[in-house]
Amino acid sequence: MTVRDRLSELEVLFSIFDNPKDKFVQLMDMAKDLDPLAENEKIEKNQIYGCSSQAWVVVKKNLNATYSLQIDSDALIVKGLLVILQKIFEKQTADEILSVKPNDILQSLGLDGIVTTQRTNGFSSALEKIQRVVN
Repeated sequence: MTVRDRLSELEVLFSIFDNPKDKFVQLMDMAKDLDPLAENEKIEKNQIYGCSSQAWVVVKKNLNATYSLQIDSDALIVKGLLVILQKIFEKQTADEILSVKPNDILQSLGLDGIVTTQRTNGFSSALEKIQRVVN
């Protein structure tokens, strides 16, 4: 399944909600299902800057030239936004990961304009960090 296919699946999920508050609830629900990062991975190298809360991403290259992500944050909405990146990029190649822009994701899910500027900046920083690692 490609990045675009996964993004389409998430579009369908988020299109169910007309009310922005319901979209935030969905983000938080997605975050609650995530296992936290180990404390030894919550280090400066993995930290995402530009975010209003503490957030981390660990990118690991798999043997088949795809990548896996582990993410965490101390804020549920931010963690939910990071889960979106994880769902889209898990087991994808560098070319697939590099083909995406942050605004593409937020717009297609109907989150642009309802997510605060700081969270949008943090989301963009997370994507840039992931793309730097895989590039």
